[in-house]
Amino acid sequence: MSTLLEELALLSHEGANGRSGSYLDLGLGGAVLYELALAGRIDLDGKKVRVLDPTPTGDAVIDSRLAAIAADKPRAPHSVIERAAKGLLPAVRDGLVAAGALRHERGKALGIFTVNRYFPRDRGTTADARTRLASAARTGRAFDERTQALLSLVAAIRLEKTIFPDRQTRPSRKELKAFAEAHWAGAATRKAVGNRDGANAAATSGG
Repeated sequence: MSTLLEELALLSHEGANGRSGSYLDLGLGGAVLYELALAGRIDLDGKKVRVLDPTPTGDAVIDSRLAAIAADKPRAPHSVIERAAKGLLPAVRDGLVAAGALRHERGKALGIFTVNRYFPRDRGTTADARTRLASAARTGRAFDERTQALLSLVAAIRLEKTIFPDRQTRPSRKELKAFAEAHWAGAATRKAVGNRDGANAAATSGG
């Protein structure tokens, strides 16, 4: 079974340009928290993330983040996501390339700048995830925790236009917000995305 990180990364790279969304790294950080929460390794204690069980899950990428969380002081969920996101996208993407799920293409932009693009080798790889997400969006609820988590992350990192290209079947903004905040890990991912927006806006106005 694919991890939430792998599903989210594959879905994010299904666009025609082979580039991921601007917030995929934060989405993957949120996926780490979801995976660890679903596995009973972490939970929210008040307003801080605490490790309940440091036993490795068996996934090297997720376990490296679990060890880092355990070694750190308790932090707010969005802060844990921002820290977990560092270096996470290349690790997940390289793993998918090595597994043959993603195809890496290197090209040039304007004939000067190197551009890396990644494409799923088989769109059928994400067919199950898309079916589950479509059903959850249509009914307003997910039938299992992992689908709820994936939909929450899709909503939090604003990937809905890729997942639901048909505007008629796309959840409304109100519905997307509800999906994103249905679990504390999703709400924290949405907050981390908002924080980045704020930082970018401040940098732009300051420049």
